[in-house]
Amino acid sequence: MKVITKFAYKPLQRTDGEGGRRYIVGEERTLPSVTTVLSKTKDMTHLKLWMERVGEVEANRIKTEASGIGNSMHKNLENFILGEAMTGSFLSKTLANVIVKQGLTKVDEIWGTEVGVYASGLYAGTTDLVGVHEGAPAIMDFKNSLKDKKKEWIEDYFMQLAAYAMAHNEMYGTEINKGVVMIATREAKYQEFIIEGDEFTHYSTKWAEKLCAYYERFE
Repeated sequence: MKVITKFAYKPLQRTDGEGGRRYIVGEERTLPSVTTVLSKTKDMTHLKLWMERVGEVEANRIKTEASGIGNSMHKNLENFILGEAMTGSFLSKTLANVIVKQGLTKVDEIWGTEVGVYASGLYAGTTDLVGVHEGAPAIMDFKNSLKDKKKEWIEDYFMQLAAYAMAHNEMYGTEINKGVVMIATREAKYQEFIIEGDEFTHYSTKWAEKLCAYYERFE
C-alpha cells in the first residue's frame, strides 16, 4: 500500500444546522451534503417504529454511542494511513484494525484520506478514502455495525459511493467507477461490498433520482 500525492486535495468547510449538513463552496454558495440528501429522501418508517419500540431516550443513547464509536474508528484509520498512532477506546481501535488487516491490505495506492469533493451547484461531501483497490481506481468508505449487513440493506452506502465518485471525476478528471464499502462489526468480523460496472451505473442513476427528489422538496 503506497500513499502518493496524485491530486492537490483541499479540505471543504462545512456547517451543521436544522436542515442538515452543508458544505461551503465559494464565497456565497453552500451545498447539501450527500448524507443529508440521502437522509432527507429516505423512507423513515422503519426507524420510527424502532424508536417507538425502544423509547426515545434509549434510541438517542444508542445513536450517540454508535456515532462516537464510528467517529473514533474513522479517526484511527486516518491515523494509520498517515503513519500516526491509534487513540481512543479499545473497541474503536479493534474495529479499525479489522479494516486495516482485512480491507486496506487490498488497497494498492492511497491518493487521499478524508477527501472533500463536490459537484458544481448540486452537492458536496467527504469520502473516507480515494485510491486504487485491487488494480482499479475506487472510492472507499469505512463503516461499523452492530451486526452483519446484507447487501439489500445498504443501498444508501452504494449511492453515497457513486455520488462521491461522480464529484471526484468532475473535479479531477478521473474515471472512477468502482466503490468499496469496508465494514467492521462489533464482533470483529469484516465485511466488504463492491459496486462496479453496470452496478455502479445503476446506483449512480439512483443517486441522481434521490438528488432530484431532494431539490424538488427542500431547495
